[in-house]
Amino acid sequence: MTRVLFLAHAFPRYADDPVGSFILRLAVVVRSAGYDVTVLAPSAAGVPPVDTFEGIAVRRYRYAPNEWETLAYTGTMSAQVGASWKGKAAIAGMLTASLRAALSLNREWPIDIVHAHWWFPGGLAGLAAARVAGVPLVTTLHGSDIRLVSSVPGGRSMFRRVAAGSFAVTTVSSWLAAQASEINPSVKPIVAPMPVPTELFHPAGEHITDRLLFVGKLTEQKGLHRLLNAMKLMRRRVTLDVVGAGRVDDQHLKDLAASLDLAHRVTWYPLLTQAELAPLYARAAVHVMPAIDEGLGLTAVESLLSETPVVAFESGGVTDIVIDGETGVLVPPGDVAGLASALDTLLDNPVHLTRLGRQGRAHALGTFGTEAVARQYSEIYRAALNTESPPLDNGKR
Repeated sequence: MTRVLFLAHAFPRYADDPVGSFILRLAVVVRSAGYDVTVLAPSAAGVPPVDTFEGIAVRRYRYAPNEWETLAYTGTMSAQVGASWKGKAAIAGMLTASLRAALSLNREWPIDIVHAHWWFPGGLAGLAAARVAGVPLVTTLHGSDIRLVSSVPGGRSMFRRVAAGSFAVTTVSSWLAAQASEINPSVKPIVAPMPVPTELFHPAGEHITDRLLFVGKLTEQKGLHRLLNAMKLMRRRVTLDVVGAGRVDDQHLKDLAASLDLAHRVTWYPLLTQAELAPLYARAAVHVMPAIDEGLGLTAVESLLSETPVVAFESGGVTDIVIDGETGVLVPPGDVAGLASALDTLLDNPVHLTRLGRQGRAHALGTFGTEAVARQYSEIYRAALNTESPPLDNGKR
């Protein structure tokens, strides 16, 4: 059986941990297609060095003293590295430790393919590991790593080196593929979305009228402030569930809600497991994604599987998921008044809402279902193992 090593800096630390859960989903899908997968990921407090999730072997490596091992699983790696010398030392330790762990694993479990998730840091370590092991490298871009190209010193040069050394570069959306090609015109990425657990997200009874849903880390880029301002402009008196509170400092958003007289209409939830999140998707009338330049937006897929339409800005990879007028509504990026108007119009038409939801589920199943993803990655891996094949060109072969 072909052995595939996944390198990732985010991967579930415990059962039902949502952090990096899409990497686990892909590993399970790849295994179902006949590949043996082991995951290497950074250590974390209270997490064993060797573990198994749904039959997928996981090994964790130490990369810094306990008090410095804070880069992974928090979503603040870039900020920490940029803010202090400790962060810079920790990322250097992560790169070195992941390479050492990969080579150690290769001695006892000979690797056939290295699959790095995020070009930084995984792609850099994966490039070195693949060269030493003499095996092909596949690198997947997930979105946040594209923004690092211009923010990390030497990022453009490092990205080009990883891309050039990869048999295939995959992206989770067509927008990300275009971004990668703009940075390096010689890169021709394959658009290969991550799978979504279709058995978990499904319709469940009636949607609650005028109830909106936001899911995501509460950063500027995710745009909750835009949605709060849009709610103030809406004719309809909507309520909002916010999932993802507490992952970063979000007090300013709670203060904004209070200043707009919306505090009593917003319910704040922490990061939830996918099982806990599923009923919130199913009961919402509309899932709102006010982010700009989102890499893909798997939460949109989860919502559509629940037959909940999505209203989003026409920006980033979400346009692969939300087809305007067919599975949801797209609004010009940053147009808060337009967002308010689109929500009012959609909520005024429950028949249209229902139609969008049903069409959305059909679209999500056909694009992000496990069988479709398994076929695509099997094709990539088979071509990578054929040493006479050149790197794939946008998945056309």
